[in-house]
Amino acid sequence: MVAKGYNQIEGLDYFDTYSPVAKLTTVRLVIALSSIHNWHLHQLDANNAFLHGELQEDVYMLVPPSVKTDKQNQVCKLQKSMYGLKQASRKWYERLTSTLLAHNYLQAASDHSLFVKKTSSSFTILLVYVDDIILAGNSLHEFTHNKSVLDSLFKIMDLGQLKYFLGIEVAHSKSGISLCQRNYCLDLLDDSGTIGSKPVSTPSDSSIKPNLDSSPLYDDVPAYRRLVGILLYLNTTRPDITFLTQQLSQFLSKPTQAHHHAALRVLKYLKGCPGKGLFFPRNTSLTLQGFLDADWAGCLDTRKSISGQCFFLGSSLISWRTKKQITVSRSSSEAEYRALTSATCELQWILYLLRDLHVSCSKLPVLYCDNQGVIHIASNPVFYERPKHT
Repeated sequence: MVAKGYNQIEGLDYFDTYSPVAKLTTVRLVIALSSIHNWHLHQLDANNAFLHGELQEDVYMLVPPSVKTDKQNQVCKLQKSMYGLKQASRKWYERLTSTLLAHNYLQAASDHSLFVKKTSSSFTILLVYVDDIILAGNSLHEFTHNKSVLDSLFKIMDLGQLKYFLGIEVAHSKSGISLCQRNYCLDLLDDSGTIGSKPVSTPSDSSIKPNLDSSPLYDDVPAYRRLVGILLYLNTTRPDITFLTQQLSQFLSKPTQAHHHAALRVLKYLKGCPGKGLFFPRNTSLTLQGFLDADWAGCLDTRKSISGQCFFLGSSLISWRTKKQITVSRSSSEAEYRALTSATCELQWILYLLRDLHVSCSKLPVLYCDNQGVIHIASNPVFYERPKHT
């Protein structure tokens, strides 16, 4: 039975709506730390998670047709949430949070879906993604205790060691932990009809940049949007297609035949390496390094620059991003400096996340930039008066 949530009125039947979704950078960071410290990684799944929330609002619904009643015009008042309600995910998250806080877990300020419990003999991390839960830590006894507590309240399904999470395949070995989306990629190739296509060695042609060209419009716009959306989620473990996916996502309203051909080339590239992904080695140091760059006026239509950044924890790639800048830069130094600003914000957030996880780096974090003008501006606060474009 599902409620007709589309009939609810905001401010009357519900107020806030959100789902407890952990950031994928947080997921990769926790797995990378688990590989370095040889922590245990387990996965839990909450059965019918949205049915466990307790409602504070007065929500009424019509009597289901399968329920026989003698009186006419009767309604049901819901005491607990159910699927279909706008606030169902929020209520599930509220009850889960209160349960964890009551059992001495601390909620991370950097990511509210992350909970940490530290004692004299154990360290446990609990990460929530809607109704999927990751447990990481050094004590299996604490894992067993957590599973019994959560199962008594929410009917938790214990899936054992983390092997498959949100379409991500997790493989454990003595040398480290690897992540890939091979099955997800093969399903994409099968659904798009390119499973038998000839693979190519690069995701894009370096001589062609997607732009608002004059080629004929692509007739199946929903199919193009669906394809780009799938590629965006594939970026979870495939940083090699992130740049082109960012380029193709700019033309969701009016894609052309050229844009569709560029998307098909990405699929042909994936055909040649469907199992490529990330590897988090165990023998690596706890150092945080970031790399950034900017393509000055890289967008042919708006002349805006494109920023790119990536961050490594030791040898483990945990975060990357490609995004068009919001303003037009008048010089390459200005474009690089904006990229440096964005990368600094991401670096600071990762440091907050590491602090919430009680992890300290062995060395100070470092950001690498190849623009001398930007390096001088960042290191000398007075230098900004000299460049002509800043």
